Amino acid sequence: METVLFVTSEAYPLAKTGGLGDVSGSLPRALHSLGHEARILMPAYRDTLERAEAHGKVREVAGFDIMQGRVRLLETVLPGTRVKVWLVDYPAFFDRAGNPYLAPDGQLWHDNADRFHLFARTAVEIACDRVGLNWQPTVVHCNDWQAGLVPALLSLEPTPPATVFTIHNIAYQGLFPYETFVALGLPDALWSHHALEFHGHLSFIKGGLVYADRINTVSPGYAQEIQTPLFGYGLDGLLQFRTKRLSGILNGIDTREWNPGTDPHLIQNYNSRKLDDKQVNKLDLQKGMQLSHVAELPLFGFIGRLVEQKGIDLILDAMPQLVEMPMQLVMLGTGEARFEQELSDWSERYPDRVSVTVGYDEKLAHRIEASADMFLMPSKFEPCGLNQMYSLRYGTVPVVRRVGGLADTVTDTTTETLADGTATGFTFESSDGEALLATIRRGAELYADRTAWRKLQINGMRCDHSWRRSAAGYQALYEQARRDSTPSPEVLG
Repeated sequence: METVLFVTSEAYPLAKTGGLGDVSGSLPRALHSLGHEARILMPAYRDTLERAEAHGKVREVAGFDIMQGRVRLLETVLPGTRVKVWLVDYPAFFDRAGNPYLAPDGQLWHDNADRFHLFARTAVEIACDRVGLNWQPTVVHCNDWQAGLVPALLSLEPTPPATVFTIHNIAYQGLFPYETFVALGLPDALWSHHALEFHGHLSFIKGGLVYADRINTVSPGYAQEIQTPLFGYGLDGLLQFRTKRLSGILNGIDTREWNPGTDPHLIQNYNSRKLDDKQVNKLDLQKGMQLSHVAELPLFGFIGRLVEQKGIDLILDAMPQLVEMPMQLVMLGTGEARFEQELSDWSERYPDRVSVTVGYDEKLAHRIEASADMFLMPSKFEPCGLNQMYSLRYGTVPVVRRVGGLADTVTDTTTETLADGTATGFTFESSDGEALLATIRRGAELYADRTAWRKLQINGMRCDHSWRRSAAGYQALYEQARRDSTPSPEVLG
């Protein structure tokens, strides 16, 4: 049995801004089902504390002083589970309303380096059993740049536990000026391009990439892509150097939360044996979104951030042709103001064909997944992606760009793959609107063949993307990390 300290800046439902929150809320629970003990460590944001208190007891289990001051450690459980959660309570850094990383003006909090340095220091004290908990992990599993300093700081300890560092999105690196490195009081030995220095800046993510015993990311495809200049964001050379310690494990999905047979958000539940009932949801969504109530029109869905990474510019490039096709489009998301405005303009011009909801609504997200015939994910890059897996489970055929986790989870529909039962969606290579448009047309053409379409839907619904399968991969990764663990960091040469 592994005892795992799972260090993360968010975990659903206590805090979530994206896929990291979903992973952190699901993987520890899946590890428990395999007989391991995983305890989550995360900041005590104001909203997080309120949610924890609403779901059950929150109690102080430790108090200790570190460089910035007195820290309280609060214990609760992840709602709906028996997974223990430790909340790092330092009000000056975490007792703030809104986004964990962004101020109300949309800019990064000015003191993010201080906040997540304190968070990392707390993780180290717990990992070394110096806070009076009488508990020590065999593995410390750190996630994204906010936990990147943990492996670096643990490398300075005489007998640290094994460390795993997971990259959820390498585009976010936690970069700060050299003056921040000095102000944080980090050891001089860590200021080197072999350590935390990155082109004259302090890089939190390098702490994980250089010092962790094992590095992984959230799909095998993305693990390969980030070792190239196109996807590596300047860290491809380091990742190539550490390639023997780098691997990819696909994220899973919460199959209880995302189950068309029991989903409470749907007007009509269904499964692969009752696929006709999916149409009830489609007609209900068309009515609710003021679209034409035409069951025969293929309905395309999109849920996600309205940013270039998600291929919103590709959708907009194709929009003049899409509105002339016999199809409908329902979109839900928030992001860059220019994309929100352009999409809203198309919705106003073609209200019976295009529906755009700016914001996020969990119930509407479930309704779109259940109602759409096809789901658009034309991402420029996608470390893993979850919506394509939700879509497969809901019999909603994904249309995706062949990158990262999308390439790992969606098999293109051809005459051969349809015949051998492996086809699950439609994929394309080029990052342009014409390639997306051509793929949408391929999907619309097959949609007219109801027999072939149903076969394609059922192929996707039979895929296993549960967290239990993914957790077994992490179990093996933890075992490997313990074998690879050494008292000093691997030095770049």
